[in-house]
Amino acid sequence: MVRCARSLVAVTALGIVACRIEARVSPPPTVDAGPELRVSPRAPAALAFRVSNWRDTTPPWPYAISWGDGAADHGTIVDRVAPARATHAYAAPGRYAVRVTVTAHATDTVFDTLTAFVEPPATPQVFVGAGDIASCWRAHAVATAQLIDSIPGTVFALGDNAYPNGTAVNYAECYQPTWGRFKKRTHPVPGNHDYDTPAAPGYFGYFGVAAGERGLGYYSYELGAWHIIALNSNLDMSPGSPQERWLRADLAAHPKLCTLAYWHHARFSSGTTHGSDPQTQPLWQALYEAGADVVLSGHEHNYERFALQTPDGRADPVRGIREFVVGTGGGGAYRFGPSIANSETRSTDYGVLRLTLTPRSYRWQFIPVPEVMGETFADSGSGDCH
Repeated sequence: MVRCARSLVAVTALGIVACRIEARVSPPPTVDAGPELRVSPRAPAALAFRVSNWRDTTPPWPYAISWGDGAADHGTIVDRVAPARATHAYAAPGRYAVRVTVTAHATDTVFDTLTAFVEPPATPQVFVGAGDIASCWRAHAVATAQLIDSIPGTVFALGDNAYPNGTAVNYAECYQPTWGRFKKRTHPVPGNHDYDTPAAPGYFGYFGVAAGERGLGYYSYELGAWHIIALNSNLDMSPGSPQERWLRADLAAHPKLCTLAYWHHARFSSGTTHGSDPQTQPLWQALYEAGADVVLSGHEHNYERFALQTPDGRADPVRGIREFVVGTGGGGAYRFGPSIANSETRSTDYGVLRLTLTPRSYRWQFIPVPEVMGETFADSGSGDCH
């Protein structure tokens, strides 16, 4: 009896069932130039890009960058793994189309494009997103993505972005059709489900340059007047760990008035499924000592806002950090227990958090998915930077 995969069954002219031999085709080469750039005039716009799937395994490969304002850079890629980097300063505000082209052979020239938004330093920035997002057996990620469709700005993804295991297939089939349309404006962090496969290859493969250095996944960037730090709570966070030392060095190198950090596991939560995660406290400690203002997390599938507090959970209205738990992207809702200290409001509605970041303050608005009966949770407010 002939047995073969259904997709490979073929019937010959004589009616004989046979198995087609499927040729293994190498994926075409690609270049990933990362997410959109947002920068002020005369400030350096930092671009990182990486090439994948080259048939020619030997660098160097020439590249060209068109910055969209008439300027161009040329160079060669000499490392197959590490991203190539370039910087450019725009003279005037505007929206510029950036194109990165890389050539290895006459028949292997590939390119990627992105947009550079050049805005005055005082321009308010919209920062919107959630965590615990997309599964193929729930429609909630479709609904939260529809909310972001009408919200411009930078998108954050707080981990567990593609269920059930954060594999390449999960990202392609569950995340890409929903939140994938915001990929060029998304700055993600990984969740614990991304590490269901060791080293999170699905996560790092899908987000590419935007995910930071493969295997580490922590990085920082500027957004208007704010310094933004993306951290990886699946790695060692203890005092003296590589990530904790990197965080302290990054904070020292970027002494901004306003600082926001985000990662997956919530330091504080009134949820009953995961609750508070004390292993993240060293990150809070470093941020608190540097005067950071806001922390975003997911993991607990609900929304909760906390008052300003210290790393060990004591109220501190002067120097404390405000935490938002936003595990409401679509991956299922979790129940709450009794409110823990400093919890100000909470909800199990699906939705996204929209932050408006200004040079000395921030505003927040939780935007829920509309319910059939029109009764939805709402939360909004504002705070000042330290």
